[in-house]
Amino acid sequence: MTEIALHPYTPDDRPWLVAQHALLYGREEGFDASFGALVAEILEAFEADHDPECERGWIAWEGETPLGSIFCVRADAETAKLRLFLLVPEARGRGLGQRMLEACMGFAREAGYRRMSLWTHESHRAACALYARNGFALVRSEPCHSFGVDLVEQGWERAL
Repeated sequence: MTEIALHPYTPDDRPWLVAQHALLYGREEGFDASFGALVAEILEAFEADHDPECERGWIAWEGETPLGSIFCVRADAETAKLRLFLLVPEARGRGLGQRMLEACMGFAREAGYRRMSLWTHESHRAACALYARNGFALVRSEPCHSFGVDLVEQGWERAL
């Protein structure tokens, strides 16, 4: 097995990342095409206007194969926002999610953030369990209709 490395996100990663989000969320959650479009918009905005001192994205690679992503962006002066956390199915259950989350939180601390927040869906049970194990608290839970399906959106936060 090849070692898994976390590399900084580059615009060359965008097509793969948009396609994986669209594919996995479509297959696993029934999301429509609007979700892939949203991911593309988020990445285009990140590329155009992120501050590398306090915002960063990573892609996990095993050799030549990308396995996942995680991003730390500014919500406000004291709060980092975790975004676009994704692991392809074959990478799950290997401790990679924990490693990526630790890298993201460590960067946020070093960048001077005091809190981290994230938005997810109740149906992402494994991710929610990971957040809870890492000190995140559920602060908001609301039913909604997004991406063509009924969901329960959640907001999670933790001190850094």
